[in-house]
Amino acid sequence: MQFVDEASIIVEAGKGGNGCLSFRREKYVPRGGPDGGDGGHGGSVYLIGDDALNTLIDFKFQRFYKAQNGQGGMGRQMSGKAGEDLHVKVPVGTTVIDEDTLEVIADVTEIGQVVLVGEGGRRGLGNIHFKSSTNRAPRRTTPGTDGDRRNLRLEMKVMADVGLLGMPNAGKSTLIRSVSAAKPKVANYPFTTLVPNLGVVKLGMHEHFVMADVPGLIEGASDGAGLGLRFLKHLTRTRLLFHVVDVAPFDESDPVEAAKAIVHELGQFSPALSERPRWLVLNKFDLLPEDEREERAQKIIQALNWEGPVFRISAISSDGTDKLVQAAYRWLTEQRRLEHEDEEALAREEEMRRRMEEESVARTEARLGRRRKRDDEDDEDFDDDDYDVEVEYAP
Repeated sequence: MQFVDEASIIVEAGKGGNGCLSFRREKYVPRGGPDGGDGGHGGSVYLIGDDALNTLIDFKFQRFYKAQNGQGGMGRQMSGKAGEDLHVKVPVGTTVIDEDTLEVIADVTEIGQVVLVGEGGRRGLGNIHFKSSTNRAPRRTTPGTDGDRRNLRLEMKVMADVGLLGMPNAGKSTLIRSVSAAKPKVANYPFTTLVPNLGVVKLGMHEHFVMADVPGLIEGASDGAGLGLRFLKHLTRTRLLFHVVDVAPFDESDPVEAAKAIVHELGQFSPALSERPRWLVLNKFDLLPEDEREERAQKIIQALNWEGPVFRISAISSDGTDKLVQAAYRWLTEQRRLEHEDEEALAREEEMRRRMEEESVARTEARLGRRRKRDDEDDEDFDDDDYDVEVEYAP
């Protein structure tokens, strides 16, 4: 199945039914009076979080979603039937943005979460509502109102606790295969990973966390080079980043320069995300002679001025991976405990998420602005005179 993490759709709620103009007509009941019923409310459009979905591919083929209109009122004080609501399933982790106002309508982060994105029109009133002592035969009704119509942008971000960050072929996919049941493609060439992959790391009966692997970054990614920048948004929901560094690259490139390039591109993409806790994971130690391993590790650590946690692993043979995931689970557990017990810790986390959401909206605004600019330039380039045709009519 093709992986699609962005889509634009149009939702339209149903129109409310019109009120009815009617008078009672019954034998032996002269001047029965008004009996026009009300219209039915229009149906609303809702989005529902569904864990069975992991892509927005369906929204590429169907972009218009409309709820049912309400029926008009009828005589004998019968109200019209309300329009049925439309429930649209979206993957958990989907952010819903109004393309016209750039308002973040909702963040679907839970299974079964219901979000109203288009409210149905109100029903019209029948003439029975306008009867009074001075107006026994009202001929007044009200029409139903139109339902909401909105242009929405859906952006899916995978729900994970730990994210893997690094250059292509740093061993991120091998690591997630080693510690979870995920089976991403692994090969000895750059950009083997083309889409994000999720893996559940299980340490015990009730001890687990979710790890996300995204396509590798390269220098210049913030200017559009490579694949990784497009998928970096999937790391914004993570609490911890593993910066995976290949200590023995096959092209004999400098691991330190590669690591610095990743840090730079991360900061260019999202200053808030770059402030997330990040652990240095030195991978592929099995490719180095034993007497050179620690010396190589110390050179990289010193050159990066690294002060955070450092782990030395070999993902393909699983050496050191148990220690890594155990430490990550303990750290995640402690963070959740702090946020539950300490209001300041919770406020810091909420502030971090708010900043990331603002950055996401800014990126969407910039992308939409570029698209509108291209459309305007295309309109300016179009000249009606270029399409004038002289027609000669035969006598």
